[in-house]
Amino acid sequence: MNPFAGPMSIALSEARAAAARGEVPVGAVITDPAGRVVAQAGNRTRERADPTAHAEMLAIRQACAATGSERLTGHDLWVTLEPCPMCAAAIGFARIARVYYGASDPKSGGVAQGARVFSHPQCHHVPEVYDGIAETEARAILRGFFDRLRAAPGA
Repeated sequence: MNPFAGPMSIALSEARAAAARGEVPVGAVITDPAGRVVAQAGNRTRERADPTAHAEMLAIRQACAATGSERLTGHDLWVTLEPCPMCAAAIGFARIARVYYGASDPKSGGVAQGARVFSHPQCHHVPEVYDGIAETEARAILRGFFDRLRAAPGA
């Protein structure tokens, strides 16, 4: 069995749910050191009128509330799209151990693209990063969402 199947499939479901709400389809899951899901979320920036309500930020907040700590040492983050610089900074502040992401984000990414937050000298914690996890499906969800948006009347 693929060890990535569980958490990333949940993240993909969260991304699909975000798309159904009219949000950019990104989903995130946080697992504890034993591999149990402790938080999951999809983007809710429009719904909450909150530019920080990215899937990763919401999942980090949930996981911190569940653990009663601002540190998520030993926890893993699974996300369908490369985290932006804001989310990458929060991942570092939370001390997340590993980040697994699907599609890269050449326009707004903050890990391997753009700001490369974890490469910056001021970054206090650098997680292990694994990219391309379920990349084809993650990219297809994003592409489908934006294709439908562009095809909509008045787009």
